[in-house]
Amino acid sequence: MIQFKNNTVLLLMVLSAFSLTSLTACSGSSDNGKAKAASDGGEDHDDGDGDDHGAEEGEDHDEAGGVVEMDAAERAKQGVKTAPLEQRALAEEVIVPGEVTLDLYRTAQITPRIPAQTMQRHVRLGDKVEKGQSLVTLSSVEMADAQGALIVTSREWTRVAKLGRDVVSGRRFVETQVAAQQARAKVEAYGMTVEQIDALAAKGDASKATGSFDLLAPQAGTIIRDDFVVGEVIEPGRVLFEVSDETNAWVEARLTPEQAGHIEAGASARISLDGERWREGRIIQIRHALDETTRTLSVRIEVDNSDDELHPGQFVSAAVNIGETTTVLAVPAEAIVLMNGSQTLFKVEGDELHPTAIETGVNRGGWVEVTGGVNEGEEIVVSQLFLLKSLILKSKMGSGHGH
Repeated sequence: MIQFKNNTVLLLMVLSAFSLTSLTACSGSSDNGKAKAASDGGEDHDDGDGDDHGAEEGEDHDEAGGVVEMDAAERAKQGVKTAPLEQRALAEEVIVPGEVTLDLYRTAQITPRIPAQTMQRHVRLGDKVEKGQSLVTLSSVEMADAQGALIVTSREWTRVAKLGRDVVSGRRFVETQVAAQQARAKVEAYGMTVEQIDALAAKGDASKATGSFDLLAPQAGTIIRDDFVVGEVIEPGRVLFEVSDETNAWVEARLTPEQAGHIEAGASARISLDGERWREGRIIQIRHALDETTRTLSVRIEVDNSDDELHPGQFVSAAVNIGETTTVLAVPAEAIVLMNGSQTLFKVEGDELHPTAIETGVNRGGWVEVTGGVNEGEEIVVSQLFLLKSLILKSKMGSGHGH
């Protein structure tokens, strides 16, 4: 009976040792080789050499600790992008509030020049139009009278011109010519194009003077206003349509007189809707009169809007250069991550990404000056920094479990 108990104890000890060995092996393979702790000692940790090797590698590669193993194919799959460290011109800038407005130099209002009734709408709000495209058909009593006079005088002038000065008197010849020219100028002033006038005059039938005419788009762009209903009688000067080319937009930024004194038209600027994604622009105008309420100067920035992301009335942040430009070693702000209390970059060495503590200087325009820790020309990671950081933290937790 005593021997049976001893055998039972022995069996339990063997099973416990087997379970512990399996647990250790499982924990050692949990990271799939993606990252390893800075010591990287593992099995050799107890023989004395592991500590020396870990300290030595930490000095050479990464004060932050840890290495991520990731080849080029895996980096591409994970969206981990790299770039060489380079010199970059950084300028002192100030970030001020701004508002998106239409580019008024690429915007046009369409309005009738005489009283008219809207008969048919050809475009709607938001439509893209080309220059010369028909927007709306109008009908006007004044236009009908002018069209009738055009047809009659044009027909008479055609007949007199064929007879020539040898048959008709010089006075009648000139009077007929002038009458036709005046009738033509009148319908053109009312809103008909030269092509429309030529087509109407060629008909030679006064019954064709219906008073109907089209308003055409003076430029290509988007219909951003169509303030009327069909059948409505419109007075001269009433805006029916507004067409704007929104591939460019303006941003009205407000600076103090002192800040504005450091800039000039043509200087570069940047704007952002969310404070993270920035788009380049340039200053095109600086107002000379202060706003009476805010005591600021309005600075107009022209920016590309080909993606149609900017719309009038949106509030943005505007970054304007107000100081001297200096050339320094710099990296994108998103290429830096905080690890162990230090600003850290990931250097690329073959298939290994080494976190490296750096010293930084000024931060301007989304770029950070690097004053120590890395050298120009070295390849660094510029995206997915938090993914790499999480891999290292995961590997350290696995390594710590082994202790």
